Amino acid sequence: MTLRSIAKTIPGYATSDGAGVAIKRSIGARQSLRADPFLMLDAFGSDNPDDYIAGFPPHPHRGFETVTYMLDGTMLHRDHMGNEGLLKPGGIQWMTAGKGVIHEERPKQTNGLMRGFQLWVNLPAAQKMKPAHYQNIEPEDVPLVTDEQGVSVRVVAGEAVVDGQTVQGPVSGVAAQPVYMDVRLPAGQSFTQQVPEAHTAVVYPFEGEVTINGETASEHSANILSPGDTIEITAPANQPAACLVFAGAPIGEPIAQYGPFVMNTQAEIEQAMRDYRDGVLTD
Repeated sequence: MTLRSIAKTIPGYATSDGAGVAIKRSIGARQSLRADPFLMLDAFGSDNPDDYIAGFPPHPHRGFETVTYMLDGTMLHRDHMGNEGLLKPGGIQWMTAGKGVIHEERPKQTNGLMRGFQLWVNLPAAQKMKPAHYQNIEPEDVPLVTDEQGVSVRVVAGEAVVDGQTVQGPVSGVAAQPVYMDVRLPAGQSFTQQVPEAHTAVVYPFEGEVTINGETASEHSANILSPGDTIEITAPANQPAACLVFAGAPIGEPIAQYGPFVMNTQAEIEQAMRDYRDGVLTD
């Protein structure tokens, strides 16, 4: 067993996207701050509807996947394929843009609060122009397991072993062979997770701080981990904590990005822009 440590920390910083939605962006805050295959991570959350109610009006994507996970409130999704889904707390939307998607996202509050995450995951060149695909997974279909110490794990993708029980997440057919978990830790408790040694792994605390192999990871920071096959996360002795744990197979290909288009060359980006302008992005 080789425990992973923190190799790089990317603090989340306050910005906005869409029609003025307030977010904290860590991975992808600059194009140099990526963690192959992960392109961007946004945390959105507020109890002020003015921070998010305008949402994300219709916009395009090509060449990657978007993963939206809700903690509080709801998010309404519509796209050019006719898909419509209401993402609820604990639910996940995994959208493969492939050749092209035009969609909109409309957040709605629950008791004034709206909170969640969006992760962008790159696609290899061979899959960038595949047909678009959309998975909307209801909260009741995302396994939630709790061990004897009160550590709870919601398994979105990949496999977790909790108290000897193997749990498989519902997301399937994704190029990055992802692991994606929401881990809640009582004060002083730990969670250990094995991940493929070649995967890029990230821990993002969103409530409180944690230690990773003895090193402190602060709230709202993306912590990219060193090579290894095991992640060990511990909450402080005096307070609980919660974090996202995600991992994926690196692609190792050149990246050309212009806003919502992520390809391998500048010529492909220019083609995507022409296709969108000419109304054939999704054809």
